[in-house]
Amino acid sequence: MNLLTLSLAYLRDRALNSALNLVLLALGVATIVLLILFASQFEERLTKDARGVHLVIGAKGSPLQLVLSSIFHVDIPTGNISLAEATKISKHRLVASAIPLALGDAYRGFRIVGTESSYPASYKAELDDGRLWKKPFETTIGARVMKETGLKVGDMFSGAHGIKGTGKVHEENGYRVVGVFKRTGTVIDRLILTTMESVWIIHEIKEEAKAKGLMIEGPPSEEREITAMVIRYRSPIAAITLPRYINANTGMQAASPGYEIRRLMALVGVGVQTLQGFGIMLIATAALSMFIALYNAMQNRRYDIVIMRSLGATRRKLFCQILLEGLILACAGTVLGIVIGHAIIELLGQLLPQARAMGLTGVIWVREEWYLLLLSGIVGLVSAALPAVQAYRTDIAVTLSAR
Repeated sequence: MNLLTLSLAYLRDRALNSALNLVLLALGVATIVLLILFASQFEERLTKDARGVHLVIGAKGSPLQLVLSSIFHVDIPTGNISLAEATKISKHRLVASAIPLALGDAYRGFRIVGTESSYPASYKAELDDGRLWKKPFETTIGARVMKETGLKVGDMFSGAHGIKGTGKVHEENGYRVVGVFKRTGTVIDRLILTTMESVWIIHEIKEEAKAKGLMIEGPPSEEREITAMVIRYRSPIAAITLPRYINANTGMQAASPGYEIRRLMALVGVGVQTLQGFGIMLIATAALSMFIALYNAMQNRRYDIVIMRSLGATRRKLFCQILLEGLILACAGTVLGIVIGHAIIELLGQLLPQARAMGLTGVIWVREEWYLLLLSGIVGLVSAALPAVQAYRTDIAVTLSAR
């Protein structure tokens, strides 16, 4: 009988105790895996969506809210700003590029964004089918929009008021899908892109214009508004001077995505660290429980050890056998915890709208999970160390005489 077979036999002999220790360790590991997967994907998504955007200008209010609503499209906009005023900023000598965004409606939870073709180009989005929008009420949709709504090139749909699409449905103006983007892994996947005129026409058209059938005029140019404008700097000095200039001399506010992301991660990090502490506490409890179980098992196994010694088993072999028990239990608990953590994340990514929007998935492997496997080995070895030493030091004559 080899060491592995013997160790498994002893674990089966106290199956309930082994199962309880395994579950306790698995729960601790699953908690940490959940947090690792969520934090890594959350940060990666924020970084991807904000890549290439140095500044966002919009209505005064919370700068974090402005960034979340204009770049990540997960919050309510702070309001509208004058297109004319924003255009003046876009022509500033320190601005390399500026892309306007007009929000207001959604379709089945996916936002309809009025913008220019340079917006998807900034995310290197490529067409999977059809073409880019050109005229009012033509749309090009993201890969996730197509997957979850079933829309395809040539289909018609009507947007509903509000960023979640729960308001009044604009049945008088239907959108036509003229193109679908390939999956980018960015915010483009969950957006419906159209012309800014489409947004203006729907929200600004007057009753008398409707009566005359003027459904495509929209508001006069001097009255046109947008939700935000995303800006890329021409030189690093713009990061110092341009936001200060906008905030002090215009009716708009400027927000730095980089700064707001760091602030958001700091806020999220507090909760993540608290839950990580809880997971570590569960792992430590499991380690203590394994130690107690192995220690008590050693007390009941002294005669077995003497028999094995009498049959030729060396001290070293007995020492390794006890260590192997702890290692098997720890590794099994860790693997189970990792599987549970990935399964829960995948389930959340499929069921929760917010998680789907973020693209949360359990079908990935994060580097930090290798450290968990290493930690499991250490936990198993440390828990079994003292019982293994006891097995190594067991004296045949003393044990037999005591019996």
